[in-house]
Amino acid sequence: MSGISKERRIACIFLPSLPVELWRNHRLRRGKEAPDETPVVLWADGAHGPVVHDLNHAARRAGIRRGARVVDMRTMCPALQAVQAEPENDAAALSRLMFWARRWGPFSAMDGDNGLVIDTTGAAHLFGGEDALLSDMQARLARAGLTARAALAPTWGAAWGLARYGTGRHVCRDLADLYPLPVAALRLSGDTLLLLRRLGLRRIGDLAAIPRLPLMRRFGRAPAWDNPLTRLDQAMGRLAEPLASPDPPPDFVAEARLAEPVFDPTDWLPGLIDDLTASLARQDRGCRRLCLSVFRVDGERRDIRVATAAPSREAAHLLRLFAGRLDGLDPGYGFDLIRLEAEATEPLPTAQVGLDGQPDAALHLSRLVDRLVARFGTDAIFRPAPLESHVPERAEARAQPLPADPPPPARPDRPIRLFDPPEEVRVLYAVPDGPPALFIWRRQQIAVARHAGPERLAPEWWRDSPGTRLRDYFRIEDATGRRLWLYREGLAGDGRGGLPRWFIHGMFA
Repeated sequence: MSGISKERRIACIFLPSLPVELWRNHRLRRGKEAPDETPVVLWADGAHGPVVHDLNHAARRAGIRRGARVVDMRTMCPALQAVQAEPENDAAALSRLMFWARRWGPFSAMDGDNGLVIDTTGAAHLFGGEDALLSDMQARLARAGLTARAALAPTWGAAWGLARYGTGRHVCRDLADLYPLPVAALRLSGDTLLLLRRLGLRRIGDLAAIPRLPLMRRFGRAPAWDNPLTRLDQAMGRLAEPLASPDPPPDFVAEARLAEPVFDPTDWLPGLIDDLTASLARQDRGCRRLCLSVFRVDGERRDIRVATAAPSREAAHLLRLFAGRLDGLDPGYGFDLIRLEAEATEPLPTAQVGLDGQPDAALHLSRLVDRLVARFGTDAIFRPAPLESHVPERAEARAQPLPADPPPPARPDRPIRLFDPPEEVRVLYAVPDGPPALFIWRRQQIAVARHAGPERLAPEWWRDSPGTRLRDYFRIEDATGRRLWLYREGLAGDGRGGLPRWFIHGMFA
């Protein structure tokens, strides 16, 4: 673990031409031409007509400026091609990039309308170091057709400034790297930047060198997001700046927003389930876990969760799982929002009904298990789960919740029923190196008619004590046809105890 840094490390990715590059990629995906030599601008509505929202490299070389009126720029460049910008689509694309960027760190967020911020603390060693991490970011985005500038620093503010005003790829190990940057790297508004320039403060180092008291008097009433001292303290790590990382939106959710509060969500539940199962069917998915959330008018939230043993999108079956579960809800002053979300889903392709018209036995079993769990709770239902052990009583355990996968096939040389603990028998006559020919079990004298074995099982030396004896298992059958699983514990003269002992461990069907 010596290669993992404990210091907080924040990466900022700046996408300076995100809208126009998204437009170009969209055209290429549709098979249309998007020549880079043609000046192209994306325009948005301004106070005096359309203004330049974003532009490509050819337009920048032609002297086009952001924020200028499109008609003025067209007089400068008659070949200018103007396309209406789509800020909502750009924001949606940036949001998708934000979740995709969590390959480099567990927490990420959008940084304005053209940037991403990622908490990469302790993750750089997975990519070969911090320099390799930034290289991987830029390389992957370049393959997606996006130009990116990246920086890594101990604070969000430092990474933001270095990504936009640094060298294009910068790993900050000393916050003094910020001093040569312009004060615009502190995320301040245009009016505040103009005032700082009039005061002769053009670099962050100039701002950090002067006494704080005069600046506090001048900017004391400024909001925190536009206060030079606050932004400087955030960039230098003297003031905390937490990263709010949003959760990804649910893939399958249905909501009912109510004009008036209600006290019982039962009447709305069938409609929500129908909407949810319809969206699941469109993508061939089945839900494994559902969460019904009701939001009270006083701000409180109540959740009810149900699970299924196998993927399902049958509305009637899912509705039955909530039977009797809604009675315990505390409505308070009523609910005004009801949400049903599929928290876990699995592939469930549409299956054709068999030619014989018989129902699927496995499907009916899973539905029975779902109803039992919904009524008695998950603690009341168990399943056998195989474990890594050759000792019979350790090779299986009780587990929950119930899985969708079928249990492993049973071995024919193992009994279905095991005795816990094994029952000791009194041997009257034993065959050398074989099972007892006559023994007493449960006050009955049993004569062995047939036998198979032995199967020797050695102790598990990594778990058992040094004095544990080995076992020789036999499958025996008496005169009535009853089949038992019997074993001899130990061998005569093995130095781990007295005479061998005999036990019945199970019974075959």
